[in-house]
Amino acid sequence: MPASRRFPLVLIGAFFALYVIWGSTYLAIRIGIETWPPLLMAGLRFTIAGAILFAFMRLRGAPMPTWKQWKASAMVGGLLLACGNGGVTLAEHNGVASGVAALAVAVVPLFTLLFGLIWGHRNTRLEWAGIVLGLIGICLLNLGSNLQSSPLGAVLVVSAAAAWSFGSVWSRYLPLPPGAMASGCEMLTAGAMMLVGSYLSGERMTQSPGLSGWLVMAYLVVFGSIVAFSAYMYLLKNVRPAAATSYAYVNPAVAVLLGVVFAGERIGAAEMAAMAVIISAVVLIGLPQWRKQSPVQAG
Repeated sequence: MPASRRFPLVLIGAFFALYVIWGSTYLAIRIGIETWPPLLMAGLRFTIAGAILFAFMRLRGAPMPTWKQWKASAMVGGLLLACGNGGVTLAEHNGVASGVAALAVAVVPLFTLLFGLIWGHRNTRLEWAGIVLGLIGICLLNLGSNLQSSPLGAVLVVSAAAAWSFGSVWSRYLPLPPGAMASGCEMLTAGAMMLVGSYLSGERMTQSPGLSGWLVMAYLVVFGSIVAFSAYMYLLKNVRPAAATSYAYVNPAVAVLLGVVFAGERIGAAEMAAMAVIISAVVLIGLPQWRKQSPVQAG
């Protein structure tokens, strides 16, 4: 297949993984922490996923990462996964509903824009318009809801979004391993950090997670970690930061739809209007990327 056709297909698949699969992980985490200690679940999730991805890449002939690449992977993995995903997992454990956690990621593009200024990144008017429109959509999506969250949970989820955003921008300037090997190394190092944190905080398994707990773990490992996170790291290297983080506007809508399909929840006019606004925001954020994208950038 010509590169000009293959590259858009890869982009479409990567965005689908971010928008749909990641949107479902908030519910999966909520189900998982009912039987798993939060940091232990997150640590095992990324350690297993990282080991699988690392072994797969080595079998395909990928070179062993250098010490400098391992250090870069640990810094990015620590920010994105240990602080970012780990923070969200702890926030849900502390009473933040999965829908609230999904809504909170709306601040990710704003943090990304601010941190991008440190490295001289300038955003287009369309991107800024998309950010504002996306925040309006998030507000509409939350209208009429009576979601409560603990102060600690709120701090955790906002801090997680900030850490994720900073790590996302910084990763573009660090000597990470090439391709999916970077994702494997980041997951391995972040998983180790969270397992240490789990042990030091006194987390212990008091009962077997059961079939549902293991199924959730398998879903988070394969789809939430290997597939979706690898897609995110690919997009960070191949599209503008605002486009890569546009999932923050779609994930809450996906969470609402999952509630309708699997939990029998009803969606009102405000939520329908919010999703229309969110989709419009994603289009605005993506327009500069699609205009500038060149097939030569395909890896």
